[in-house]
Amino acid sequence: MQPAVEFRGISKHFGAVKANTDVSFAIAKGSIHGLVGENGAGKSTLMSILYGYYRADGGEILLDGQARRIHNSQEAIALGIGMVHQHFMLVENMTVLDNVMLGSEGGFKLNKNRARVEQELRDICVRYRLDVDPLATIHDLSVGAQQRVEILKQIYRSANILILDEPTAVLTAQETASLFEILRLFKEQGKTIILITHKLQEILDITDTVTVMRGGRVIGAVPTAGTTKEDLANMMVGRPIENNLPRAPYNPGAPVMHVENLQLLDDQGVKLLADIGFTLRAGEIVAVAGVSGNGQSELMEILSGMRLPTSGKLDFLGKPLPFDDRTDADGLPRTFRELGIGHVPEDRLRDGVVKAFSVMHNTIFGYQDKLKNKWGLLDFKAIAGRCAELMRNFDVRPNNHDLRIGLLSGGNQQKVVIAREVLAQPKLMLVGQPTRGVDIGTIESIHTQLLKLRDEGVAILLVSVELEEVRALADRILVMCGGRITGELKIEEFDTTRIGLLMGGMHKS
Repeated sequence: MQPAVEFRGISKHFGAVKANTDVSFAIAKGSIHGLVGENGAGKSTLMSILYGYYRADGGEILLDGQARRIHNSQEAIALGIGMVHQHFMLVENMTVLDNVMLGSEGGFKLNKNRARVEQELRDICVRYRLDVDPLATIHDLSVGAQQRVEILKQIYRSANILILDEPTAVLTAQETASLFEILRLFKEQGKTIILITHKLQEILDITDTVTVMRGGRVIGAVPTAGTTKEDLANMMVGRPIENNLPRAPYNPGAPVMHVENLQLLDDQGVKLLADIGFTLRAGEIVAVAGVSGNGQSELMEILSGMRLPTSGKLDFLGKPLPFDDRTDADGLPRTFRELGIGHVPEDRLRDGVVKAFSVMHNTIFGYQDKLKNKWGLLDFKAIAGRCAELMRNFDVRPNNHDLRIGLLSGGNQQKVVIAREVLAQPKLMLVGQPTRGVDIGTIESIHTQLLKLRDEGVAILLVSVELEEVRALADRILVMCGGRITGELKIEEFDTTRIGLLMGGMHKS
């Protein structure tokens, strides 16, 4: 049988950056094909070429054995190629139906067409068990449901080849299991799936074959049944990955942050946080575990000065945090940074970087006042030198500080954000989802940096939905559900079943 897709000698350069170099491999029709590699390995660039976002500098793509030149995404869609991006392409204030029809309205008789499309979507949802209401508004849907909308959109457009870029990065374990059931149904229909993910266990669970890329080249392609996570990791980074990173014995110091009876109500009076209390000491990592959407984000926003609490006592280094009688949080994040609170936000694209600015500019955001010369102007020579050192020490690739940070892979953007906060030498580091959507080598690098901070006496509050990350980093674990802390465990008490029950709302006795 002809492969559904075949890449022959694909090359793509962005200036001096070689994103893809002579990439060649085939994807079997009716299979789930994994594509793995470090951030910046060229995976997303290659898929963007297949989807018509970019044009290759050399090589050719064959679909069902026939060479095709795909000039834009409209041509890719017409050829039966669909792509679900890591950051969803949905209009949040529109319905599911409107999002699916957007760009393919089919003439002026919209009402008649809407009724037909709505019924077709309902039929697709039944056939593929998508569980989506076509008349629901996007912003009212969970992240998992929004992803199902993206898949629904591709099925409606008759996609026979479905590209999924980091589809489980923001999903719960239950949502991931549901997604995989949908993908298996998609495969049973004879359709082909290309799965880009950094989660190697997912590769083993769902794919038939996996291709590994490194430095823009194909390192190898192997049947999934004949490989292991360790083999794939070694192929990805070119060296063994250290699973048990060195750390000093647990010896916490003085209290750094004390939170007591913290409450948060939204504008409608709904409790988002209730009776939150804990103490965080120097030289320890306290991890907050829980399913996304259970108050972790709101807690981090308050502690970083991005949001005002409704009530509660919050002390930092023995003094109350300066919430005062404010009506908004304007200026508080800057004040909190000056006090010694660093913040790695959960959503780096929304709160951590400015995509249109250079890497160098992004390394100083929030700390620019400390980098001025005696005339009160930014000292760009010193800033450039500082940025070059940062990129070298944190292995940011490509090593070009003038490059727009939006052109960097997600993992390298995350390295810049973490490096910026580390260089400020905080007393408390707030870290939200530090390894979301990054590769296994970058995970090792980020974990090493966080453990180094902890061993140097910095207090770290870590929010992560990845229990393996919690196990690897935490000294203590707080579990949240419904805006409350449902339990606290020492790392020696780590038990996924117990934590799962606490995440589901079973309070600790």
